[in-house]
Amino acid sequence: MSDLSFAEVSARLQQRWPEHKIEPTLERVRRLVELLGDPQKAYPVVHLTGTNGKTSTARMIDTLLRASGLRTGRFTSPHLESVRERITLDGEPVSEQRFVEAYEEIAPYLDVVDAEQEHPLTFFEAMVGMAFAIFADAPVDVAVIEVGLGGSWDATNVADGTVSVITPVAVDHAHLLGADPVTIAGEKSGIIKPGGTTVMAQQSLEVFEVLLRKAAEMGAQVAREGIEFGVVSRTLAVGGQMVSIKGLGAEYDELFVPLHGEYQAHNAAVAVAAVEALLGASPETEGRVTTELLQAGFEQVTSPGRLEVVRQSPTIVVDAAHNPHGAEATAAAVSEAFQFQPLIGVLGCMKDKDVYGLLEAYEPIMETVVCTRNSFVERSMPAEELGDLAAEVFGEERVLVRPHLIDAIDDAIRLAEEGAVALGSGGVLITGSVITAGEARSLLVRRQKDEK
Repeated sequence: MSDLSFAEVSARLQQRWPEHKIEPTLERVRRLVELLGDPQKAYPVVHLTGTNGKTSTARMIDTLLRASGLRTGRFTSPHLESVRERITLDGEPVSEQRFVEAYEEIAPYLDVVDAEQEHPLTFFEAMVGMAFAIFADAPVDVAVIEVGLGGSWDATNVADGTVSVITPVAVDHAHLLGADPVTIAGEKSGIIKPGGTTVMAQQSLEVFEVLLRKAAEMGAQVAREGIEFGVVSRTLAVGGQMVSIKGLGAEYDELFVPLHGEYQAHNAAVAVAAVEALLGASPETEGRVTTELLQAGFEQVTSPGRLEVVRQSPTIVVDAAHNPHGAEATAAAVSEAFQFQPLIGVLGCMKDKDVYGLLEAYEPIMETVVCTRNSFVERSMPAEELGDLAAEVFGEERVLVRPHLIDAIDDAIRLAEEGAVALGSGGVLITGSVITAGEARSLLVRRQKDEK
């Protein structure tokens, strides 16, 4: 029986250097996994980077691999509500007990590395070590690993991906990764490993050039969306969309993807190609990946906090988009999947993001925006400051400022209901950051339980 509680372990991890502050070195985490016996080498790895779509694509790959009968481990970040979400076995977050046990198992090695290095291990590095150890101990047949930030210097990059996946590259974390997609692509290309296969989502020509050059250097095979694989067609369906995908080995028709947005169809195509690359699907190995397998897998896909409907009447949607590229995709998806009249926005953003760009993406679809602040005070933008920026984009008459998230949600609900009397069905979109989406989701779920 453990001496520590889950809350105590979470607190100890959070006391470490935070994950949004990085130092470009793999020295600490390499030393940690070496002491742990290099658990990341105990299973094949599908390694994902990119600017947007990583977590949704990772969840799809995980679900499809489980549908094929494999035992999976998945590491993603950040989490919406519980840190346990970052480490899953067979699609489920590890239990509190296993989380605590894993921490206690690696804690002596954390102490050794802390003592040896100039700086102690970060929160994220410790989490990576825990995940790799849990997956080796399970054991899993394959691990699906999402980078935390960038690629080359990300702590997850001590693993060598059998398949490397690069989702669309745009500008985010510019102060850490670079101010343009080409520079950022150079950093993200660091996960491409010798002899592996690299699956690339649709990119600009300049980004493709960077990624292809790196793949050639590494001797990696390449599968590009729009050339070797891609979305053939998509139509709206109740609760999601029907998609046909040209894969690496065959064309797969009538796949129901229970997620909204054109970008999720593209994520699905990338996921199919990644699974084919891992399982060896090609015209020569026909039958390893089938339409029936993909249909069974996609039907089970979920993506919490990504255009997720968390309440009806009025409909409330939460979304974790936190940069202009993601916000533009979310705005297009909301307009396509829902006929909200009016749509009221609730925004809580991080101050190190391109908040002005976010607001510009949402202005055409939101009648009013309620500016608020999530609880992650160190990095979150004060509601009043967000309100001033929003007034520049929306005009003062379309902006409300509510410093507390629950008040912002209540005002948005009221406005949606009042507007719906004259115009039709009102809706609320809560977005701006992963933290905001997670806190809103938790608040609304708790409220629904209290109402029952």
